[in-house]
Amino acid sequence: MAAFLEIVFPVKIGLGATGGPQRKTQVVQSGSGKEERNQQWANSRRSWDVGTGIRDIYEAEQVLSFFEDVRGRLSGFLFCDPFDLRSCAILGNPSATDQAIGTGDGATTAFQLTKTYGSANPYMRKISKPKQDSVLVAVDGVALDAADFSVDHTTGLVTLADPPAVDAAVTAGFEFYVPVRFDTDDLSIAWENNALISVPSIPVLELIL
Repeated sequence: MAAFLEIVFPVKIGLGATGGPQRKTQVVQSGSGKEERNQQWANSRRSWDVGTGIRDIYEAEQVLSFFEDVRGRLSGFLFCDPFDLRSCAILGNPSATDQAIGTGDGATTAFQLTKTYGSANPYMRKISKPKQDSVLVAVDGVALDAADFSVDHTTGLVTLADPPAVDAAVTAGFEFYVPVRFDTDDLSIAWENNALISVPSIPVLELIL
């Protein structure tokens, strides 16, 4: 079976998930009380509990079916992060100038979609799973027609029909999914008289591709 399936976890249920990014930092404290902190992961890794998004027996059935489809932890899939799903502000609409994805050199035509967080010490995150038909691209602030570029929705690589001029700013806007897998091989949901009694924690973990 494929290690990754390009299928989307039920979006309505996923929007009720709880979770977010995790980082790994080593903290060493000296005898004087001073600390030395070392970053152990270059990238943050997100995780969620999708059990909190299940509100009725029908949604529980959807999750059970999806869980079996991907064989528990075996296969990865696409997840819509309820808190971070666009190149712009969470309630905004993507525009072609949202994110800088490269600078022209007169020859290069392929550019990786990325999203940058913060300004004091910016973190650039690779976006490998853009949503179909959501990607907008501009060169030096001028939006390109859809016919002037293509998008690999399995990698997030954008290829322009013509190479941008030297020093031209290449930007993009988009919506995106996160590649994930279940972080459990067990699913236990209790119900009685067509009503949910209890829903377990159902952990989902981001895959760094």
